[in-house]
Amino acid sequence: MAIAIYQVDSFTSEPFKGNPAGVCLLDTPADEAWMQRVAAEMNLSETAFPVPRSDGAFDLRWFTPAVEVELCGHATLATAHVLWETGVLAADSEARFHTASGLLTAVREGDRITLDFPADPPDSVEPPSDLLDALGVAASYVGRTRFDYFVDVGEASAVRGAAPDFGGLKRLGVRGAMITARSDDEAYDFVSRFFAPGAGVDEDPVTGSAHCALAPFWAAKLGRNELVGYQASTRGGIVYCRAAGDRVLLSGHAVTVLRGGILA
Repeated sequence: MAIAIYQVDSFTSEPFKGNPAGVCLLDTPADEAWMQRVAAEMNLSETAFPVPRSDGAFDLRWFTPAVEVELCGHATLATAHVLWETGVLAADSEARFHTASGLLTAVREGDRITLDFPADPPDSVEPPSDLLDALGVAASYVGRTRFDYFVDVGEASAVRGAAPDFGGLKRLGVRGAMITARSDDEAYDFVSRFFAPGAGVDEDPVTGSAHCALAPFWAAKLGRNELVGYQASTRGGIVYCRAAGDRVLLSGHAVTVLRGGILA
């Protein structure tokens, strides 16, 4: 019997925008090497593998085409969307996921899905000598989060115009680096881009886990907890953020663009 798999565009209400994620619905845990091969076959920034638990929650793992990752926002949003859309979860049920980053939850709020994730505010650091050269930007602030470097480049135009050296970023030995600035568009509070060659993804279209750092940083800088972020990749996507102490609430839309079955 084929194993159901879906492709969902996350943090967008329009097909072929936002960040595409694979969601592979499993009945029982799968072999890790098989999941990695499926993720490579899907060739998306992440593919999610939820497995139901006896308590109504799910174990959830995420793989890029190259490695397993410890936290992924857009594929978690996509997973919740698929579970509700397929009726695996009732429409008014909270989705609960046990992951390498602890318990994560998702709920529906109107036409959006809201994720409850751990906050990961950056700590100020002296940038490695090759970081800014690899990013090709100047910095007004450099920080380090649990997984990545965090760089405020001062101007939204610098975020949009950056052309990183992905090989140089990969040699830094971290998952990736985000660049950000206050938005020059009144529709958004800040803009960002995220590069993760250390995880096999040169540029991620819209990155929920990066907003675990972006939300508390900009909340402190702008003096308010509710913010709207725009990730200025080619596909682009919007993340509605609420900073809440040691947690962040990240909201967005999702749309299914593909349904299929794995035969191997």
